[in-house]
Amino acid sequence: MSNPPLEAELDALFAPLFDDLLEQASVAEAIVDKDRYRILVATLWMNVVLRPASVGLDESHLEPLHDVLNRRIERVLGPGESIRSCFRFLNGRDGEQAMQTARLTPEHKDMLLYFASMILDPERHRQWMDEIRRSRSR
Repeated sequence: MSNPPLEAELDALFAPLFDDLLEQASVAEAIVDKDRYRILVATLWMNVVLRPASVGLDESHLEPLHDVLNRRIERVLGPGESIRSCFRFLNGRDGEQAMQTARLTPEHKDMLLYFASMILDPERHRQWMDEIRRSRSR
């Protein structure tokens, strides 16, 4: 369920950050490196989810922020684009190349791919984590 007043507050709160991400991904005034933008947006989302308190939020703010961020993403990348599509991109061959080009550290790349597994296939991610836990307890 959407909460428009909260979403408007979150949009205003994060507007400078959203603008900065767009600026960092811009190659020229009207040209955006969409691959870089996807990496930046996915990194932002990953960090906010991991530590919402670090940006003055709690878990109840994540869903409305998710909606706000999806609208921002659509404005830059086009209709149907979302946080999910950014992680889907990063999980593929083109995303792998984009992360290499961006010279992400192995830890940064691994965390983005970890989040991609949670977002794109949560059931398989749960099974995978259960297998890891079982193998560690042996």
